Amino acid sequence: MPINARLILDAVMEEYVMSPGGIHGVSHWARVWENGLRLATETGADVEVVKAFALIHDSKRWNDDDDPGHGPRAAVFARTLRGRGLELGEETFELLFVACRDHTSGRTHPDPTVQTCWDADRLDLGRVGICPEPAFLCTEAASRAVMIDWANGRSEACEMPDWVADAWGIEIEGAD
Repeated sequence: MPINARLILDAVMEEYVMSPGGIHGVSHWARVWENGLRLATETGADVEVVKAFALIHDSKRWNDDDDPGHGPRAAVFARTLRGRGLELGEETFELLFVACRDHTSGRTHPDPTVQTCWDADRLDLGRVGICPEPAFLCTEAASRAVMIDWANGRSEACEMPDWVADAWGIEIEGAD
């Protein structure tokens, strides 16, 4: 069953303590969403998990710097979204939970959905001046120069995809 991004985002935005236009905000989530969907065509990742990860993984950050607990907090928060736009079966929810919980501490994971989530996030490091390195990516699809160049260019430009305002009902002035 597809996730309901608007319901999830409503819940995220209710509690989000950071600037929605900041480096870990809405435009980052949208780029992670797009990165993940592009990767999923090759990795076979569960796209609903990838989408949910994009919306939730940084939702419980307390700051833009060192915040090692934000992944585990986001994973716990995801549990509260079940039945409120996050309709995933037990096995797929567990993949989302692990992807959120370990996205800053995990090096790699045996499941292609978790790998795709982590790579989708890591491909957006250009927004903080870091070009993704293939050695730190999990999937072959993400490690290709063409993918890194595409994602990094969008990230460095802090691109806000045009579809975000309509699809998610969120407009951020001066994002990133």
